[in-house]
Amino acid sequence: MKLEDLKGAYSAIFSLGDLCLTSLQLRDNNLRKFAGILDWVSSPDLKKVNMLLKDQFADFLNPDNLRIIQYVSDWDLLVWDEIYNIGFNHDFKTDKNTLFHLGGYGEVKEKYDRRIHRFLENLSTGQRILFIRTEANREEAAELESILSTMIESDFSILIINHTDVNDLVEKEWSLNKVCAIELPNQDKWNANNHYWKRILDGVSLL
Repeated sequence: MKLEDLKGAYSAIFSLGDLCLTSLQLRDNNLRKFAGILDWVSSPDLKKVNMLLKDQFADFLNPDNLRIIQYVSDWDLLVWDEIYNIGFNHDFKTDKNTLFHLGGYGEVKEKYDRRIHRFLENLSTGQRILFIRTEANREEAAELESILSTMIESDFSILIINHTDVNDLVEKEWSLNKVCAIELPNQDKWNANNHYWKRILDGVSLL
């Protein structure tokens, strides 16, 4: 799938990790209707994200699978879901949560339950959906394509953006029908690639 094939209108655009970068870019380019499940978490392992999707989010944020790691700021505690290898460093606030007790767990779980319901509802009713994932290999992307094909009846596309030692935007040929793979410079992916993201998302809109 080519970058040009991504152009057009979508009923929803979702970030599938691996960090907050995609959500920030979608927000800055006015392509973010609402919060997604993986917008503000760390999800370094796409195989685990694929498992999460295949499992329909079963046991996601199960308290038996959560490990409290450390304070990451005066306001936030880092909590890790060890089943799906997902880190929450913006959700568990220090006014209600400590290294020994997640007093705000109920609120966090309720928030993510709402996002899961909205995500699955969009998958079942959306006309055309775009998923964006940073950092993935071809095998993981192929598995993601296969899983989403079983969950979505309408059209969808997957954009994979890997950050490597390239000096410009590079399209890769992965020969996957629903996947467009791109490489961007890794030197300063948080601040130096905004013009590439605008180029990538040019012609993409929301219904």
